Amino acid sequence: MAGLVNYVQESYNELKNHVTWTPLAEAQRLMVVVAVFSVVFALAIWGVDTVFSKLIALYFEKIVGA
Repeated sequence: MAGLVNYVQESYNELKNHVTWTPLAEAQRLMVVVAVFSVVFALAIWGVDTVFSKLIALYFEKIVGA
């Protein structure tokens, strides 16, 4: 149990005294960049998935219909 308490104390000390935190304005700007990229990437994957599903449906329609 003493090892866990020591770990928590050392972690707190490290975060308080040795970590350089990103300024709030820059963190917010980067969060917006990540959010926009995530939405664009999700839309791109959705578009590719839609095209592939339509191509596969058309392919199987031709096979079953033939």
